[in-house]
Amino acid sequence: MEKFLSLVLSRFGIEGEIESIRPIKTGHINQTNVVKMNGKKYTVQTINTYVFPDPEGVMENILSVTAHLRAKVSAQGGDPTREVLHFYATAEGKGCWKDEEGRYWRVYDFVDDALTYDIADDLQVLTDAGAAFGNFQKLLADYPGATLHETIVNFHNTKQRFVNFEAGVVRNASGRADQAAAEIEFLRARAHKATYLVDRIESGVLPLRVTHNDTKFNNILIDKATMKPLCVIDLDTIMPGLAAYDFGDAIRFCANSAAEDEKDLSKVTFCMDKYEAFAAGFIGGADGFFGEEELNSMAWGALVITLEQASRFLLDYLDGDKYFHTEYPDHNLVRARTQIKLASEMEARFDEMQEIVRKYAK
Repeated sequence: MEKFLSLVLSRFGIEGEIESIRPIKTGHINQTNVVKMNGKKYTVQTINTYVFPDPEGVMENILSVTAHLRAKVSAQGGDPTREVLHFYATAEGKGCWKDEEGRYWRVYDFVDDALTYDIADDLQVLTDAGAAFGNFQKLLADYPGATLHETIVNFHNTKQRFVNFEAGVVRNASGRADQAAAEIEFLRARAHKATYLVDRIESGVLPLRVTHNDTKFNNILIDKATMKPLCVIDLDTIMPGLAAYDFGDAIRFCANSAAEDEKDLSKVTFCMDKYEAFAAGFIGGADGFFGEEELNSMAWGALVITLEQASRFLLDYLDGDKYFHTEYPDHNLVRARTQIKLASEMEARFDEMQEIVRKYAK
């Protein structure tokens, strides 16, 4: 492993003796190691080509967007070495390198003295995280979104997602459909709600923006010294999307009282105080950037993305766990059930969710 990782680093112009290798086991998609060489730490990571069939397109997006963000952070007097991820390019100018086995690798600077959290109970930390994601969209407001590759086709196209879900139920490749009968029926009954935002795009009501599309709380690095957000990470899914997608995905993750794969559903609760804390930061962090229809769509984003994520976990369960990394046979079913529990509670408090967004709109 040490010899091979040294080879990978050399393809990105980084030479020297490896001092240590530390595997990072969090994350559903890519395999990651932190490698220390010549006193400096680098993140060396594969790109999952089952999830991202166009890894070069993914990296073209990332190299261009991070360059844009660094320029903005520098202009504002920030520290671009810590507030924006720095990816390396090969001698050919590409953001990834393909090995003899067909795996794609990338390298970026490891940001030291930083933390990520799967669950946050400190409401101020959630407000700060919301502000970081809101500011992320604002910084990219003038980025030419049409130039971005669609790294996952129809990623938040819930109409297509639910067509795929139905096909997966019929296909039942893993033979597990009977174990998930209640969850399947729950999602089928809410297909019309899940497609609400796509309908608004198609009618021309909601504008497309450059969005992160995977705004889980653990995709923000927190500075150990200040406990304030440093930068947004996990940039593979940057592409055109809705502000409500980023708001909604963050909410379905951070406003959960438990882990995303909590088996005991009595511990899974939709926390309105966390919802409000994040909304205060996200809406306020954008500083009046969002339009009226976008503000009206935010609560819908939380419900729609939660239903979408439930369908994705459940479809992967039915297909035999091909997409998300799993640690035991029913892992994806457990994940789907937590999303369904959250969606149920969001439905019950939907009017209150909308009122909170309006409270922080400028």
